[in-house]
Amino acid sequence: MNSHVNGEVNCNYITSHTNGTMDMKKALIQQNFNQSKKEQLDQERLPVLEGAYNTILQELGEDPERDGLLKTPLRAAKAMQFFTKGYNENIDDILNNAIFDENHDEIVIVKDIDVFSLCEHHLVPFFGKVHIGYLPSRKVVGLSKLARIVEIFSRRLQVQERLTKQIALAINDALQPLGVAVVMEASHMCMVMRGVQKMNSKTVTSTMHGIFRDDPKSREEFLSLIKQ
Repeated sequence: MNSHVNGEVNCNYITSHTNGTMDMKKALIQQNFNQSKKEQLDQERLPVLEGAYNTILQELGEDPERDGLLKTPLRAAKAMQFFTKGYNENIDDILNNAIFDENHDEIVIVKDIDVFSLCEHHLVPFFGKVHIGYLPSRKVVGLSKLARIVEIFSRRLQVQERLTKQIALAINDALQPLGVAVVMEASHMCMVMRGVQKMNSKTVTSTMHGIFRDDPKSREEFLSLIKQ
């Protein structure tokens, strides 16, 4: 839209543009404030976590005071906070100003998104790839935000089945698309390093909503595209 009409400034354009800029600034200020609160909370919790890891080392028969382990409880505590940082993040912060009106009526797919998480049963990692597809209903999201959604839920204590569903539901709630499909394939260290110790085992989970659940043709199209 032109900002001038018959040589005069278009006030509606200026008002809309100004309001949009102000809203964005407010969102950034709020996001920075939330981040500061999260960092402060992490710092407050750090000594307790450090003490817990110190106890674990002692109960394993180790000496936390020897050179190699002197700072291990602190390093482990900081690492665990990072591995579980998804508890301090939410979808609204991630998707703020990243959903757009767009008349696109074909499947959008982002595949091979790296995923790392911690199994809630043994606190050991599982990792692999996530493939996401959705059929828009006049709304699309910035593609990098799909990877950020994966990050939010994977950086919590998880089971793969729940993680797969949480990703799909978050996209479905945010975009209200005609359909959402998520497939995850992962290797679990609880199977590789302990238990059955099957080195090459992989677990595949999927969840389908809307047209991908109800229409076999659409489901097959999505599955064939992620295999390419």
